[in-house]
Amino acid sequence: MADTSDTSETTGTMAAAGTMAAAGATAAAGAAPVANPPNLRITSLSKSFGGVRALDGVDLTVPAGQVHALLGHNGAGKSTLIKCLGGAFPPDAGTIEVGGVPYTRLSPRESIAAGVAIIFQTLSVVDSLTVAENIFLGQEWTRYGRIDRRAQERVAAELLDRVAASCSPRDRVGELPMGQKQLVEIAKALSRSASVLVLDEPTAALSGTESDALATRVEDLRTQGLAIVYVTHLLAEVERLADAVTVLRDGRVAHHAATGGHNRRDLVEAITGGRGAVSADAAEGRLAAARGPANGPTTDAGASAGAGAGGSESGPGASDAPSTAAAGGPGTGAAGDAGDADPDVPRRGKHSHAGHGDREDVPSPGADALPRRSVEGGRPPGLDRPAARPTAASGAAAARPTPGIPLPARLTVRGLCGPGFGPVDLTVGEGEIVGLYGLIGSGRTRVLETLFGRRRASGGTVRVGERAVSPVRPADALAARIALVPADRRAQGLFAGLSAQDNVLLPSVRTLARRGVRALGAERRVFGSLAEAVGLRPARPGLPASAFSGGNQQKLLLGRWINEVRAVDVLLLDEPTQGVDVGARQEIYDVVATLAEQRGTAVLFASSDPEEAAVLAHRCLIVDRGRIIAELSGTDLTEESLLAAVHDAGPAAETAPSHEGAA
Repeated sequence: MADTSDTSETTGTMAAAGTMAAAGATAAAGAAPVANPPNLRITSLSKSFGGVRALDGVDLTVPAGQVHALLGHNGAGKSTLIKCLGGAFPPDAGTIEVGGVPYTRLSPRESIAAGVAIIFQTLSVVDSLTVAENIFLGQEWTRYGRIDRRAQERVAAELLDRVAASCSPRDRVGELPMGQKQLVEIAKALSRSASVLVLDEPTAALSGTESDALATRVEDLRTQGLAIVYVTHLLAEVERLADAVTVLRDGRVAHHAATGGHNRRDLVEAITGGRGAVSADAAEGRLAAARGPANGPTTDAGASAGAGAGGSESGPGASDAPSTAAAGGPGTGAAGDAGDADPDVPRRGKHSHAGHGDREDVPSPGADALPRRSVEGGRPPGLDRPAARPTAASGAAAARPTPGIPLPARLTVRGLCGPGFGPVDLTVGEGEIVGLYGLIGSGRTRVLETLFGRRRASGGTVRVGERAVSPVRPADALAARIALVPADRRAQGLFAGLSAQDNVLLPSVRTLARRGVRALGAERRVFGSLAEAVGLRPARPGLPASAFSGGNQQKLLLGRWINEVRAVDVLLLDEPTQGVDVGARQEIYDVVATLAEQRGTAVLFASSDPEEAAVLAHRCLIVDRGRIIAELSGTDLTEESLLAAVHDAGPAAETAPSHEGAA
């Protein structure tokens, strides 16, 4: 047993060090503490990236003992706000007060010393260490120059009791379920005497039982006087836990209310900015019908929903690692939902601006080439074949096919299962664009990667046209004319050091070659034709792929599978415009729409952006906890209805253990 005096001395030394660090930061800010302040007050906080304002004068106050929900689209500014609070980003303007001490900027060390603890969706635990070692990592207790493990384990046990964790201080963290890992992170925050706790999408990788347990812990921490910022997409969690709610949209506060001062319609409209053709009430009212038995020859959501919407959720780091073969690129891991640009640089065209003044209303991406379906316009409800869309080349719509004629099935999936998802049933018709919409962690990326052979399926069948295929590796999928454009194009798609032409034609070199010799002239011709078709800028075949912008890099990846030599029957797109600017988004939408219309390619894409899903898809399947829970199409397919679908789903009401790594 450790000596109590030694432990007290160690604890006192650590507290003194934290106090000195905080004092130093305060002196740098030139400010003094305020009497009886809220635990957290953010005033007029602004942050820009390359001329795009991710935060614009954001105010947020969280007193002790309050759970404050933070909502907003992907790109609304939530992640940037959290990173400014945690010291990862220096704000351009504004102040952050923690415990009454104002800071114009914080380093990560100063943020921790001030009493801020952030638990990101991707946890920062070390699987190979014990629970106690994780809790005290970086703040180890020592005695006579050696780590005092007994003292650490004793205090860790007290902290674990405080958060009602069922694990032991000596357990290996890698052997714990995701819910227990999160409690270890919370215990670590309490060990640092945190007064402000930020939880970023804490239930995204939890089962229903684990989510309920976490909610109880959050309520306990509220009674202990912590100020809790709770970032979520789920309105059910807001209604259960939050004392107040703030909605960010395009970097600004769009809505703020105390509990009881809002309803779901208010929140959905604040998140979307009132965009879309129908009200949030109407969108929510249609969900029951959307979740019922599906109609039409290419509708399968009903079958999947009938299997139950409570599949187990997955978080990062699953044991079923994907194949090392990437989607035509050098990456080795599973494509996640993370992009290659800051997540809060606005992805949508509306309300973007470059300064503090009034924002210009820029047309939404795809507004001309891919018109938004609405009650007044769009394809008639009885039309089975997708409505005609303007092409990228001409901007003119082709004649609509006769209503009631079913689409020939190009991709048919029945009972597809794998770790963290399933069973999944879906059909994509010839020339049809189908979206898989869900929150980060819903399992949509896993479905795409399994279809491409990067993950092993545990059951189910896949057919391309009339052919049964079993893609156990990417080569099998490519042989069946199925291709995937991954979300992380830099790590898993492009060869940054190779030229643009080589990146596009890498899978086609052998086909173009004559007697084993590369046909450079033919390669230049194919690349030139493709560059013109997709609007590649600059259209320089010898320029390295790394020299292109994000949008043009995405065009290179698309070009790999849609050129005249290597055209595929089924194109899988994971977050097709992630990290892409507004203009390039429009062009990519045009390319995808033209590909579907003119070549009859079946397109299945996954997106966490409701605007993108509503603009690009003919039909959209809602994915939650690895299962399809609803289908929206025609006039029902709006941002409001998509948001209502995922918010209404809430945490899955199942007790199966969660799997890590579902995207």
